[in-house]
Amino acid sequence: MKHLTDAGITTPFPIQAASLNDTLAGTDVLGRGRTGSGKTLAFSLPVVTRLARETAQNKAAGRRGLRSAAPRALVLCPTRELANQIDAVMKPIAQALGLRTATIFGGVAQSRQVTALNQGVDIVIACPGRLEDLLNQRLLTLDDISITVLDEADHMADLGFLPGVKRIMDRTPREGQRLLFSATLDNGVDVLVKRFLKNPVTHSVDDAAAPPPQMTHHILAVADKDAKKEVVHQLAQGTGRRVLFMRTKHQAKKLAKQLTAAGVPAVDLHGNLGQGARERNLAAFSSGDVKVMVATDIAARGIHVDEVELVVHVDPPAEHKAYLHRSGRTARAGSVGDVVTVMLPEERGDVRDLTRKARIAARPQPVAPGDPVITALVGEVAAYVKPAPPVEQQQPARKKPQGQRSGGGQGGGGRRTGQGAAQTPGTSSGGRNRRRRGRGGQGAAGGRATQGAAQGASRGRR
Repeated sequence: MKHLTDAGITTPFPIQAASLNDTLAGTDVLGRGRTGSGKTLAFSLPVVTRLARETAQNKAAGRRGLRSAAPRALVLCPTRELANQIDAVMKPIAQALGLRTATIFGGVAQSRQVTALNQGVDIVIACPGRLEDLLNQRLLTLDDISITVLDEADHMADLGFLPGVKRIMDRTPREGQRLLFSATLDNGVDVLVKRFLKNPVTHSVDDAAAPPPQMTHHILAVADKDAKKEVVHQLAQGTGRRVLFMRTKHQAKKLAKQLTAAGVPAVDLHGNLGQGARERNLAAFSSGDVKVMVATDIAARGIHVDEVELVVHVDPPAEHKAYLHRSGRTARAGSVGDVVTVMLPEERGDVRDLTRKARIAARPQPVAPGDPVITALVGEVAAYVKPAPPVEQQQPARKKPQGQRSGGGQGGGGRRTGQGAAQTPGTSSGGRNRRRRGRGGQGAAGGRATQGAAQGASRGRR
């Protein structure tokens, strides 16, 4: 298909090559594989192709095409971010074949979603909660669904969505095709398979319980919280995309603000943000306008962004599945990536259990701020430019009466503040940074941008 070729997709990933014949034939399929293995295209292509074929057959027979608020394919997924990213993959393919998609999830007004349904839609990509709300209000029907996809089924189980998923599945025609994609079959996912899939063909392309081989893991043992803060700030300073995971929403917001104030532009992603803010922050990160995202576990499955070169577990997760899901933001689709866990002394036992269960062989390395190990992981350091102060701060200060002291002045220290980044000409994230690290972490010296480049970036942001 021309759209895929234009996007540079010419060779299928293993899960796509393995499952495509069965999904196109209308067979129920159970696809097992870790996040980042290409599952979205594995179900998007057959769903769109089969619906387009069905549309052509209906037209040839003189039957109707679309019917208002009666979609013909349903994709269920656990998070809003994932719903949007599935739509970003599926929508261009569907449009090329004259089909329409719509997303349905909470956190936004339902009126726009209802309007989209009433205008006629072929494929609905939905989170269970809002979809059930619309079904109970009789604002749409699933009576015409011929293909249902359950994506990230294990994560829906982790979030407690399985009862709703079962109720939704019960409202779809039993003769329809069902495709279920999951990294594991625990926490009740196997019940979904037995109840809703008919003689499914299983395609398992990797061991989802183990980390991908192109992912390199590091455990950095710091002495105390002050050292941890400095190490985390240093790890955030590279030119490539990086995701920093925190345990709580408050801490994620706080760290993003601290990094931005320290001259490293960062955005946050967590459950306290409204949908508009979540989409804006994710868009800024996806486009590369901002290279650092500080997130809670809400993003462990919801961020599907290519070329994330570093994942940092600022707060180690509570269990190994969360570790693998978080880490899966890097080393996606065959690329390479690094994963760092920052460990305090009191966390040593928990991290040891975590890595054992996740099959991680990395050993803790004692580090201090500025350690060569950190420099090698950061690679090329971005140069950030201090923005011009607001106009009111540029007015000449009034003279104070003689003998009166001037207050403040101690908080600024040597830190620079800024909103934007100026990248050294000729540098890039991803492979070249990693090759520099492979030659001994020489990238730190190359991170200083020329004065002209820095001034140009500053002018561009004004």
